[in-house]
Order: sequence, then C-alpha cells, then structure tokens
Amino acid sequence: MLLLHGGGGVMGSAFGYRHLASALAAAADTGVVVPDVRLAPEHPFPAALEDALRTYVWMLDSGVPPERIVVAGDSSGGGLAMSLQTTLLRQDLPLPGGSVLFCPAIDLGFPDDVELPDEPQPAVSLAQLRSFGAAYLGDTSPDDDVVNALRADLTGLPPMLIQAGTGDVLGTDAHRLAGHARDCGVDVAFELYPVATHDFQIFWSFLPEASDAMEQAGSFVRRTHARAARVRDGGTARA
Repeated sequence: MLLLHGGGGVMGSAFGYRHLASALAAAADTGVVVPDVRLAPEHPFPAALEDALRTYVWMLDSGVPPERIVVAGDSSGGGLAMSLQTTLLRQDLPLPGGSVLFCPAIDLGFPDDVELPDEPQPAVSLAQLRSFGAAYLGDTSPDDDVVNALRADLTGLPPMLIQAGTGDVLGTDAHRLAGHARDCGVDVAFELYPVATHDFQIFWSFLPEASDAMEQAGSFVRRTHARAARVRDGGTARA
C-alpha cells in the first residue's frame, strides 16, 4: 500500500503515521509505504503531489506490479490520493489496483453550503480547514481538476473504498465523491460509520468503529491482491 497521510497539507509526517500504517499492514497482510511529503505553507501545491508521484513511480521501479498497489489516504491525504490518480491518468502511467479513502478532504475551498454536523467536532473546525486549504493551495484554484476530484473526469480509475463518519465535518465531500466517481463508471464501495469526529480511523486502537473500518480496508486490499493474481494468471479481473 501507498499511504498518504493527512494533516491538512500543513502537518503530519511518516513518523507520526506509523500507528495507522501498522494497523493497515496487519489488516491487509501487506507492506505499507508512507512518504514524508513536503508541507505547506513552505511547500504549497503541487509539492506534495510531486512527492506522492515520485514515491509511486519508485514502487513501480522496485518491481511492484501496479495492479497490486492500493493507494490510501486519510483526510487531506485522501484528496492527495485522488490527485495522484488523476495525474496518473493524464500522464498515461499505470494505475493502481484500487484506492482506500478515509474521510477524504476533496473540495479545499470548503464552500459555505457544507453541511455541518449537529455534534461539536473535537478535532477540527471549518475555519481551521479553510486556513489549511488556503495554505496548501497557494496560488492554485480550489476548482482545479487535479486538486479537486469533484471537478475531474475519473473515468477509468480502479475500484475505490470510501469511508466516512456520520458526524464528520467533511462528510459531504465523501458523499459527493462517491456519487461523482460512480457517475464516471468507477466501482465504489461507500461505508458510513456512526461516529462524530473527522478522520476517526486514526483512533483504531480504542474506537470499535475505527477498528471495524481497518478490517474492512484490509479486506478491500486483500480482494485487490486476489484480483491482481487472477489477472497475472490469465483469469478474469472480476471479484
């Protein structure tokens, strides 16, 4: 797996994401690579995307078949995972076998019509999200179709698992992405969990819903690997 960490594009690190990477590795029975992408405001878009693309190409050059790679990301890392795949499409590079998106942040303009949850958010506010988005974008428009997957043609992307919480401040993004991807013909599995915080999967060690989400993500990755094995053996790509 290629795991792109969250943090609004302005914080977070590979070191800090060891716990989530290890949980995913155990659930999926696979290795997980977490690149230390450059962060804003010192390094605005497209710096993080360039780092993610460089890591993906390194995995290919290391001999990993593209159909065995699952690109994952939480929060802003989910948006970056979509930017990576859009870029792969544009550059006619091999696509991964699938993607897993945990509470993805997609529309970094955070429009006024976003539906806020009834319960308070202990981790992040809309004002904070907007400040993170502005720092990450720099001079890039939030409507740019590489930044914002809702504006992009996603036709041809591999199967996708999207997870979100019912009380997530970014829940609207997850719903919209699932609908848009399906409209583009992408095979989308969309899972909602009864939790009241954004990016709840990082609490897998003590939150039952997060633990369940990790297991579902692991199952998705194992199915992706099984599908890749059938393709290599000359069988059908269908699950």
